[in-house]
Amino acid sequence: MSEQFTHLDAAGHARMVDVTTKQPTVRSATASGRVRCGPPVVAALRSGDVPKGDVLAVARIAGIAAAKLTPSLLPLAHVIGVHGVVVDLEITDDGVTITATVRTADRTGVEMEALTAVSVAALAVVDMVKGLDKSVRIADVQLEAKSGGRSGDWVRDA
Repeated sequence: MSEQFTHLDAAGHARMVDVTTKQPTVRSATASGRVRCGPPVVAALRSGDVPKGDVLAVARIAGIAAAKLTPSLLPLAHVIGVHGVVVDLEITDDGVTITATVRTADRTGVEMEALTAVSVAALAVVDMVKGLDKSVRIADVQLEAKSGGRSGDWVRDA
């Protein structure tokens, strides 16, 4: 192989990167995403009239749980100490905006944990409102910022 890939061995087989010798450092990552909904769903969210219950509370808990389960979902993700997770949800005129920030003091970053938290929180919103409108959709899941580690800080350009 002419290129060196971190998650492939010399024979081209997938492998988990060994981070044993890396020193733990404080790291964080923030991701965001949206669930796009029509006016009737937004009205039900604002009034609290969604038949399944408190959509934002369920999605928040789902996102927090998902961040902690990331290595179970992504086979090459490391099991790390997830020391803090904040999942914020905001009802907007066209749906719900979700932001998740994950923090650790460990040997590898938490970008995937933040993205997983947003993705699963969005899935929970869809699950809670799908009886009102099956056309809701998840959009724009992306990393917004990360800090710490060898690669340093990064922030998405506006």
